Amino acid sequence: MEYDMMVYEKALRGLIALTQADNPEHACQVNRYKRLLLTHQQVYNTRETVGIASAPGRVEIIGNHTDHNHGLVLAAAVNMDTVAAFSRRNDMNVHLASEGYEAISVDLSNLNPMPQEAGTSKALIRGVAAGLSSRGHKIGGFEAVMSSQVLSGSGLSSSAAFKVLVCYLFDLLYNGGTIDAVTRAQISQYAENAYFMKPCGLMDQMASSFGGMVQIDFELKQPKVESLQFSFAKAGYQMVIVNTRSSHDDLTPAYSAIPQEMKAAAQAAGGELLRDIPFDGFLAALPMVQEQTGDRAVLRALHFYQENDRVREAAKALKNKDINTFFDLINASGLSSWTQLQNISAHADEQPIALGLAVAKQVLQRRGACRVHGGGFAGTTLNFEPNDLRASFINAMEALFGAGCCHLLDVREKGPDLIL
Repeated sequence: MEYDMMVYEKALRGLIALTQADNPEHACQVNRYKRLLLTHQQVYNTRETVGIASAPGRVEIIGNHTDHNHGLVLAAAVNMDTVAAFSRRNDMNVHLASEGYEAISVDLSNLNPMPQEAGTSKALIRGVAAGLSSRGHKIGGFEAVMSSQVLSGSGLSSSAAFKVLVCYLFDLLYNGGTIDAVTRAQISQYAENAYFMKPCGLMDQMASSFGGMVQIDFELKQPKVESLQFSFAKAGYQMVIVNTRSSHDDLTPAYSAIPQEMKAAAQAAGGELLRDIPFDGFLAALPMVQEQTGDRAVLRALHFYQENDRVREAAKALKNKDINTFFDLINASGLSSWTQLQNISAHADEQPIALGLAVAKQVLQRRGACRVHGGGFAGTTLNFEPNDLRASFINAMEALFGAGCCHLLDVREKGPDLIL
């Protein structure tokens, strides 16, 4: 079906009507959409049909550094998103204006990776377009204005939300909204690995692309996804991401070493990935693996196997509404990341993640749970706080990392979504 959208003026009238809603958060979002539409008209002065689409950020609930060796993870899309007002062009040029950034243009007549674009949004756009084209999907130009609540460095994967949204725009404009969530995630990962030139697994893109809370098994041929339903709010807890305001600059080598060492351990044990080797087989080969790869690689491999078991048990606990067992598993995951995976700090004199977790444990008083979030070494922690400790928890974190460091999150049930 051809992509069809309200014209700009009709969209504005609809949004103005929506602002009469009683929900303040809804009204705030509508004003955000309105601002994007107005900016789109000012920047591009188009008479083409204009739409608004959104893609969510994500949290990694449990399953730290398992995706790149095709393990298991429990993740969720969250209620902080990246939104675009967009319209179609009749050529192969993409023009993007993002709030807080310089406007960019990408000519899609050339889909080859450009080394000078590595690490930029241009690389991600070109990479997504190339991934779509290589799979036989249509691509073309568009004009977009973007606004993101998923701020860079927030730990909610701003890059995944951006890539998934760009892929979704190509899908809406040129493919009739037919591209499935797994394909969308795989194309987004390809763009980051082959064009942005950053090694990453598939978890971030899958969580943003599917929406809701999902258990993902990264099987070699095709990932398996199971949706889970659980309300932390109804259980009396708040999910909180704490931004330790620490920089990921110069940490790519530390991050890259984790999958490299896990794969080296797998190869020493006779496989390509740890997924290839049963745990019993790895234990039998452990002395040889230690000799060939060193102690840290062995510890990281052991984390992989044990973390996969924790993911299975955590999903089971949520299904059984056993919140205490779930929190025990989250805390065990955090301890394993600290002692075996060793992604808490890359520098002995700067340990904000360790500091944040130590203080969180003190405040939580053995209630709830906390762990490093995402790639680690810097950035964010994931915390589940009892509602009655919320104020003291936020006060303690802000005393360390400054006002606004705590992001209170809910699970967003939808992945990328066409709003208007």
